[in-house]
Amino acid sequence: MTEMTGHTVKSYDQELRRLSALIADMGGMVENQVALACRAVIDKDSDSASRAMEDDPKVDAVEREVEQFVMRLLALRQPVAQDLRQIVASLKITGDLERIGDYAANVAKRSLVLDQYNLPYTLTGLAHMSRLVQEGLKLVIDAVGEGDTDKAMQVWRSDEVIDEIYNALFRELITYMMEDPRNITPCTHLLFIAKNLERIGDHATNIAEDVIFWVQGADVRHNASTEEHPEHAPGHVGP
Repeated sequence: MTEMTGHTVKSYDQELRRLSALIADMGGMVENQVALACRAVIDKDSDSASRAMEDDPKVDAVEREVEQFVMRLLALRQPVAQDLRQIVASLKITGDLERIGDYAANVAKRSLVLDQYNLPYTLTGLAHMSRLVQEGLKLVIDAVGEGDTDKAMQVWRSDEVIDEIYNALFRELITYMMEDPRNITPCTHLLFIAKNLERIGDHATNIAEDVIFWVQGADVRHNASTEEHPEHAPGHVGP
């Protein structure tokens, strides 16, 4: 976890706090949007689907506000070191949050189509995947708010599990489609929903990488040595 120091110019501190508040607001909106979309699919809740889709323009509006705020900070404050990393990371984080919101809206839209079908199989696997995705998203949003690299690294390492569940779902749904042509349309929608959830997990991983870069100045993207040797990971303490 990072320890933030104050600046001589107090208005600069206020601006950085304002930036953090905008990111927190956007993170909360997106977290709720994903929860609504998942509920729409698993519980066949059309009201949740509608609310998830209605929230998407609000998320986009916050992203534009953050972009304008960041441009102003870069122009007027000329930040360096950790301040610069925080501001640049904030810009990237909002981009990932916006994409997560888009995927949530897509899940919600497909859930409405899926409601028209009586599925001959359970959604247990998809429900498990959605829970893991939501847990990872909540954890990484907390990591952003707290500057917590331990939480960020936990999310970064969990992405492989979500990918494995997606691959298993893919094989299962293809099997259903081969067994009965009537399953093709609903299974196709389920495949897209599962893929959207997998992509939400990917963007959560991107955010985790940005938190680690902001706090520690370390780049863990495509870092195979970190996966194979945890002792190389940022924040690791041990022999």
